[in-house]
Amino acid sequence: MDHAAAGRPDAQNLPGCYRHPDRGTGIRCTRCERPICTDCMVNASVGFHCPDCAAGRTGGSGPAPAASRPRTLAGGTVAADPHLLTKILIGINVAVFIAVQALPASFLGDMVLIGRWPPAPYVPTEGVAEGEWYRLVTTMFTHEEIWHIGFNMISLWFLGGPLEAALGRSRYLALYLVSGLAGSALAYLVGSPTTATLGASGAIFGLFGATAALVRRLNADMRPVVILLVISLIFTFTRGNISWQAHVGGLVAGAAIGYAMLHAPRERRTLVQYGSCALVLVVVIGVTLLRTAQLT
Repeated sequence: MDHAAAGRPDAQNLPGCYRHPDRGTGIRCTRCERPICTDCMVNASVGFHCPDCAAGRTGGSGPAPAASRPRTLAGGTVAADPHLLTKILIGINVAVFIAVQALPASFLGDMVLIGRWPPAPYVPTEGVAEGEWYRLVTTMFTHEEIWHIGFNMISLWFLGGPLEAALGRSRYLALYLVSGLAGSALAYLVGSPTTATLGASGAIFGLFGATAALVRRLNADMRPVVILLVISLIFTFTRGNISWQAHVGGLVAGAAIGYAMLHAPRERRTLVQYGSCALVLVVVIGVTLLRTAQLT
């Protein structure tokens, strides 16, 4: 759509390249945010750089110092280690997995997502419906089987690394947590209240949805992402003991949040980005309250 717009009469309203003012462009340097034409843009690991930023120079007539600070594609701060938060999330998941193996079974029972337990005719004493909302979060970091955590952590590394670099740490963390909560909320709403669910899959599928938004934003080939997503969904709906609700909830939330973060208008970017996260959180809270009212 962006390429098609360049050929329409309203393309003359686009800002001019800072080196070629007569050339309208919708592309900006991901570091200093100055408009650049296709002849000036330099491919970078994330987005495009202007010739000055690519060469490490600061133009005398360029933008103010605050505008020239390195920024990610979504407007976040460029970090020295763009994968640090992904490493920390993997570390937390591994630490909880070790604790599950080493501690009594009661520890695992307190971490998993469960709506209401025990079932009738016994009086329930635990579960989200009994006020244990923390389970919506702890389930996102809990695994019992080695294959489960292995698959999820490999996916987290390959999906999370590029997203963290593109979004910046705070936006990436918000995406991960809110997507995971959306997956937990849908599993709580639709799943059996006496069936325990666990795993980071909701958050991982959220990263999957955001990856699709990132690939679309970069105008890259969508086919590999679509193929992997189709395979993952087939696996989700054909294998037993898999919470498809968590996968679908995380995927939808991640795609929506990722799109908002990567396509937010520059003048209202922060408001739109974090506003989308807040909107999904409102839905999560509403769904949780609704299901709790149904069970109690």
